[in-house]
Parts: sequence; structure tokens; C-alpha cells
Amino acid sequence: MKREDLPPRAAKSAVSTTRGVHHLALNTEDMRTTVDFYTKVVGMPLVHAMKVPPGLGTGPANRGNPPYEHIRHYFFDMGNDSLLAFFEIPRGAEPKAKRDAIGGMQHVAFAVTPKNFSALRKRLRKNGVAFDGPIDILPGLVSIYFLDPNGIRLEACCQPAAREKPRVIRSVQQRRNEAREELETIETQWAKATIAAGGFT
Repeated sequence: MKREDLPPRAAKSAVSTTRGVHHLALNTEDMRTTVDFYTKVVGMPLVHAMKVPPGLGTGPANRGNPPYEHIRHYFFDMGNDSLLAFFEIPRGAEPKAKRDAIGGMQHVAFAVTPKNFSALRKRLRKNGVAFDGPIDILPGLVSIYFLDPNGIRLEACCQPAAREKPRVIRSVQQRRNEAREELETIETQWAKATIAAGGFT
């Protein structure tokens, strides 16, 4: 692909057409325990509690909901104007192996400030929730890992130098030459086009 074949915006610098995560939708078999964990331990306010309207589970109007009628669907404020949502699947209706299949989500990572990173670790200890870390993930980025009551793996990412203003994209952004070596293990020409169109510095 030649530079003139790229969309006008990509030819200068790649800019996402989306505005970040609106919500992540996960599953639980115990909404009460999930609410307690996310509000009291993780520190995410519950902002919306509803039941999926009849007909939107198994009916023809299903728009991506789990195929169960009238199940709970709750939303938590994940910060930075984004939401974490949970469906309450009827207990025992789905095997855990299906919910946690390799093709599914591996973990959810939240950006947190140093102050909140420290407070979260204290709350996890206080509530007897085991966690791994802090672990240096990338230069300037440190994380802890823990499981919620549903067995969902969570990560809290902190950029100490950013203080109260985490910069998520910048924390992982590579220079072109840093990305080139890995991308070329797939295919050289593809790597060149990808680097030209990508968000590398």
C-alpha cells in the first residue's frame, strides 16, 4: 500500500475513530456478591440496575444479550466516562469452561492513579483477596492482578510518573523501529504498510 492509498487522516498520523471503551459486558452467577466486590473492594459505583426486558433474551429482538429472559443487567462506573456491566446468568446454566473459553476475554485492565493503586491494594488485603504484584509490566507501568468473585482476572495498571493523569495510550506506545522487528516476523511488506498507517511515533 502506498502512502497516497491511505485515508487522509492515517497518512498524517493514525487517530482512532472510537472514543474508548463505552462498556465491557461480563457474566456472573451472583449479582449481589459481584456488586459488593466492585463497589466496596474495587471502588466502582453502581450506576444502573435493570432486568433485561422480556423478549430480548430468547425472542427475535435479542440484540446480543445472553439467551435468557428477564435476567439482571447492572452497570458500574469504571471511571473516565466508561462502564463495566454484568449479566447475571442463571446459576448452573452455563459451564464455567464455556464462559472462560480461550476465545473469550482473558482479563480486564483498569487504569488507576498512584493514590488509588495504593488504596486498592489496602482494600484487597482487608477483604482477603489475594493479588500478584506489583509487577513492572513496561517501563513506567506497574500492575497488580487479582480475581473477582466470578473468577474473572482483573488488572490494575498504574503509571507512577503520570500521577493523577494516567495516559493509557502513551504508556504502551512504541516507536516505529521498536515495532518493526516484531511485525516483520509476520510479513515484511505487511509490516511496512502497518507501520506507515499505525499510531507509532
